[in-house]
Amino acid sequence: MSGQSVWKRIGRAVGDFLAPRHCPFCGAAPDGGELLCARCAAALPFTEGRAVRTGPFGRCAAPLWYEGSVRNAILAFKFKGKMGGLDCFGQMMARCAAEEFGGEFDAVTWVPVSPKRLRKRRFDQSRLLAASLCVDWHTAPVSTLRKIVDNPPQSGITEAAARRANVLGAYEPVDRAVIAGKRWLLVDDIVTSGATLSECVRVLREAGAADVVCLTLARAAGNGEK
Repeated sequence: MSGQSVWKRIGRAVGDFLAPRHCPFCGAAPDGGELLCARCAAALPFTEGRAVRTGPFGRCAAPLWYEGSVRNAILAFKFKGKMGGLDCFGQMMARCAAEEFGGEFDAVTWVPVSPKRLRKRRFDQSRLLAASLCVDWHTAPVSTLRKIVDNPPQSGITEAAARRANVLGAYEPVDRAVIAGKRWLLVDDIVTSGATLSECVRVLREAGAADVVCLTLARAAGNGEK
């Protein structure tokens, strides 16, 4: 174990002592230093055998369905800055990526927000998720994309064609030399129609990525998926 990882674990332990963790999905205090309470560990809508979805973006894995307490927890994190569940989210995503895509990627990146939204929100939720899932892998996510269009939020658009049009041309590569030849794990918070992931995967592939697989914390269920 690296020295950096040791100090991160010590920091977590001290933080748990001074301010005990709470389950990000129900607010209860988990037992034994766990990140998730026993009740939610048994009751959350895990995707389990249907973790991987295929689409224009290729393959995308997610540990959770986007509903109920999962939806509430993600919205609290994304729009209210509730960071207490970040370690739990990252651990779930790291486990899902290892189970579904083990050995299939060389580096981790994320779907970025626009500069305007970053100034307003003061954080990029997908970058934080990517950094959290990388902690126990002794690595760090790599910036590969920048958002160059401050388009309307995808959540306000319902039709699939309109969602695709809304993100077309919204991203560009940061540095093609960094992207080229590598297999990437692309991280985002939620996948619904898959339009945003598809556009980001297209840009990465055109910049020379050898392969791209996607990972989100949760995904919305399509027709017949549940």
